[in-house]
Amino acid sequence: MARADVLLLQAALAGILMLAPLQAQAQSATVVSIGDGDTIRVRQGARAITVRLACIDAPETAQRPYGQQARSYLQQRLPIGRPVTLNVKTTDRYGRTVAEVVSDININLALVKDGQAFAYRQYLGGCDAKEYMDAEYRASRRRYGVWQVPGGITRPWDFRRGRRSAAIPDGTTPGGRRYRCNEIGSYPQAQHLLAQGHSYLDGDGDGQACEALR
Repeated sequence: MARADVLLLQAALAGILMLAPLQAQAQSATVVSIGDGDTIRVRQGARAITVRLACIDAPETAQRPYGQQARSYLQQRLPIGRPVTLNVKTTDRYGRTVAEVVSDININLALVKDGQAFAYRQYLGGCDAKEYMDAEYRASRRRYGVWQVPGGITRPWDFRRGRRSAAIPDGTTPGGRRYRCNEIGSYPQAQHLLAQGHSYLDGDGDGQACEALR
């Protein structure tokens, strides 16, 4: 075999090896629970993981009633025990797997199509951006879900930013005490503290405190 042919073969093999990790990103899992409109828990073998739905942003729990509606929508689409495929994009800074979740359909895209979530413009790079933006446009024209309000409800990313800017200005915390998640007895207690104003317990700004306690 000529040297040029050998080099071409080596380059082709290298390309295949580079693509292999991307091809391995589709993973099977089983739904364990629904956190909110864009967060679920799944089981892979003996391991349970939290999945943040990629490329979308659903209303926060505090954005009533839209946050609750998005969560109910997911509960109907993904009942406990439902097998799903995760098209994994990345892992976020909170250690969550960021993925498109596919059951009989692409659940992420369905949430946007049915007005239960927005296309997350800042993080559309890993998905088909045009598909998500087109779905959002159609939902807005049909006044589905979050689009029942003219122009749509406050975007979740703006809502989170507003909550952070409303932090107690002198740096104190309610009652003068700052808690850590590992010293709070339960998930409900963490939500109670969050409602009292301990916003630092909601590290990812999704309206839920100390999610690891669930």
